[in-house]
Amino acid sequence: MNLDLLAIAAHPDDVELSCGGTLLRMAQEGYKTGILDLTAGEMGTRGTREVRAKEAAKAGKILRVSWRGILGVPDSDVQASRENKLLLAAKLRELRPKTVILPYWEARHPDHYHASTLGYEGCFLAGLKQLPVEGEAYRPFKILYSTAYANVRPTFVVDISAQYEQRKRAILAFGSQFKPKGSKKKGGVHLGLDELHDEMNQLARHYGQMIGVLYGEPFFVKELMKVADVVKMEVRSL
Repeated sequence: MNLDLLAIAAHPDDVELSCGGTLLRMAQEGYKTGILDLTAGEMGTRGTREVRAKEAAKAGKILRVSWRGILGVPDSDVQASRENKLLLAAKLRELRPKTVILPYWEARHPDHYHASTLGYEGCFLAGLKQLPVEGEAYRPFKILYSTAYANVRPTFVVDISAQYEQRKRAILAFGSQFKPKGSKKKGGVHLGLDELHDEMNQLARHYGQMIGVLYGEPFFVKELMKVADVVKMEVRSL
């Protein structure tokens, strides 16, 4: 399979929350998109592995992805270990994505920032011809970092105004995580999930306003952006 765009994240629902609108927009424009969940989210307070798998499949259909899978890394223990990097490199050789979206490398959740490191190193190793995994050596052309969870100024923002409502449906497909039945707080551990859906929607509105549209998703790239025509650049200065 040759994907145009692959989003890699630690848990089911991470992609929907951070860059689901972008994936949907690219699919609507004819690109082959995919989601690779590093874990099954089995350590989550809410929902079982089986329930979350069904929710992920439903959300993937809403976002019109061509492929979705789970790498099989243990939840709460995402690490850039040699074993995990080889697993990821083999999967990248199979999917051969041109562009990869990773989480930004600074985050509250350890699995998120480790997923960023694992993703980058897996992308690099996949291009080593002598790497002891199946498949022809391959390295993605571009890596984008989703900064939805990060306090960092993005390099660019994707307009997802037309995709916003469908992205919202994809997020709410994870019914075990967002507004589940009987979700009254138990015990003394705060669950960020209780506010996360609303917070991410507020962020989409915030970044949309920054580029003069209703809703947007932010991204960071390490390389300089190439511009061919400075007269046709969007987003006004004054």
